Amino acid sequence: MLFELGKVVATPRALELMEGAGVSPAFLLKRHASGDWGEVSPEVAKENDHSLVHGFRVISCYPVGDGAVWVVTEASRGFTTMLLPEEY
Repeated sequence: MLFELGKVVATPRALELMEGAGVSPAFLLKRHASGDWGEVSPEVAKENDHSLVHGFRVISCYPVGDGAVWVVTEASRGFTTMLLPEEY
């Protein structure tokens, strides 16, 4: 792990999407914490790398089923939230 996730929470809709697609939340969290940002733009990936060094928010996006799940770790590293993009 490159950083701490803190307390992990997920919205009901994100959990429903992952369950329906057979995707484990733990699998996405492991990818996120290891620096695999999923399908983000090159700018967001660069910002995430900068955020690891300077302690800012980190965000990943993973395709799941017919949608996507965002994983967001706050700058404090106290919380990580799994949610759908439209819930952000």
